[in-house]
Amino acid sequence: MGRAALKARGIEPDYVVGHSVGEFAALAAANALSTEEALALVRERGLAMAEAARERPGSMAAILGLEDPVVERLCRQIIGVWPANYNCPGQIVVSGENPAVDECCDQAVDEGARRAVKLRVSGAFHSPLVAHAAERIKPAVDRIKFNDPSAPFMSTVTAKIEPAHRMAGLLVEQLTAPVKFTQAASELAREGVRTFVEVGPGNVLSGLLRRIDSTAKAIPVNNLASLAKLEDELATT
Repeated sequence: MGRAALKARGIEPDYVVGHSVGEFAALAAANALSTEEALALVRERGLAMAEAARERPGSMAAILGLEDPVVERLCRQIIGVWPANYNCPGQIVVSGENPAVDECCDQAVDEGARRAVKLRVSGAFHSPLVAHAAERIKPAVDRIKFNDPSAPFMSTVTAKIEPAHRMAGLLVEQLTAPVKFTQAASELAREGVRTFVEVGPGNVLSGLLRRIDSTAKAIPVNNLASLAKLEDELATT
């Protein structure tokens, strides 16, 4: 609905990017698949992730205030935990088996992390523990004929612009792969993107984007007032 409101006002993206499940919305916004197809895949993804989480329980935690290489080293040293979300500099989420995530949190604090916060989620998403979810969703994704996107699609699996023939595989891979949002946003900035528009119910990504690139504008659009603000902002740039 947010994308439709933007389109009705003649606002079209130069690039699209999404965080985790947001990649489905990003691809729909770029007309790589229909809104109906995206919604059907998101539903199937949710069911698959819930089933996988019941089969192999786990958890996730946000590590705040450590550089990425330090957290990556901890994940290599502790069996059963992996980097899951590269959200912004100094904020990386880890995912895995419950004892391994707890140990990673403890060691992160010992390494100087400002905080290590367990997340209120139902599983170890973006980790090998939900591999069965990727297997379950693959047939549904493979049935979609992806179109060439109307705006370049920046994948948060690879942090690269990806073509239509790669999209099915990436949407399956993203279930177990880390979300490279920091890297993807940084790459868009190198491509010359100076204004990011977050379309959705919140403004979390806008905050992350400002920490990734303090010189970029990040504008959340989640109601009519913020949409009007975006129009005013674009009119002056």
